[in-house]
Amino acid sequence: MRKAWGLVSFILFCIGLALAVIGGIAFPANFIFSMVLAVLGLAIGIISVVYVKEIGTLHTLLLATIALLAMTAAFTPITVLGVGTFATSILVNFAALMAPVAIIAAIKALLTIGLEK
Repeated sequence: MRKAWGLVSFILFCIGLALAVIGGIAFPANFIFSMVLAVLGLAIGIISVVYVKEIGTLHTLLLATIALLAMTAAFTPITVLGVGTFATSILVNFAALMAPVAIIAAIKALLTIGLEK
């Protein structure tokens, strides 16, 4: 059962990633698009946290999301052919997808660490 939910989470992540790229190119700074990505991220986060057994997996997830969220502004200075604008839009959409995942994983990690005996 755990593998089935892991597959569902992965499929939702792939859909969210595709939507982030499409939305970053076709609909930059669209509120509805961002909300759809946030809801997908919430579902991914809940599925991931409920079915993760090892705290190390949560730490890896948190580290990856922090790195991705931190680089959202890295492409803004690139102005050649609007590449920076597209890349920033895609990364902001991806951040909208991953921020709920990071929040849920952080809460789970803090609870797990705090409740250790």
